[in-house]
Amino acid sequence: VQLQACGGGLVQAGGSLRLSCAASELTSSRYSMAWFRQAPGEEREFVAVIMSMLRITHYADSVKGRFTISRDNTKNTVYLQVDSLKPEDTAIYYCAAELGNRLQVLVSEYDYWGQGTQVTVSS
Repeated sequence: VQLQACGGGLVQAGGSLRLSCAASELTSSRYSMAWFRQAPGEEREFVAVIMSMLRITHYADSVKGRFTISRDNTKNTVYLQVDSLKPEDTAIYYCAAELGNRLQVLVSEYDYWGQGTQVTVSS
């Protein structure tokens, strides 16, 4: 199973990006898919999660109203639309898959991880 994340980049504060994560060898419709992020010197933290068929979502308070998670099960892909970016959003963003199809926020609950994509927000 491989998760391939892309879409990161360098943007100015207030800008937007769309992150994508494609899952191979994985029936992603059976998994919850999530995004986490990790800033330099910090622990990896939860950003957003989406369940499979019901598309129920949950967000970290710090991104609520600015970030939107979505998925296309026909493409085995999960997306993270990041708007109104702030310098404190600068981090490596990781996608993850969780077998139990739950709204988990802990790193330890996820079964598969992508390699990460860098998002840098300049002030």
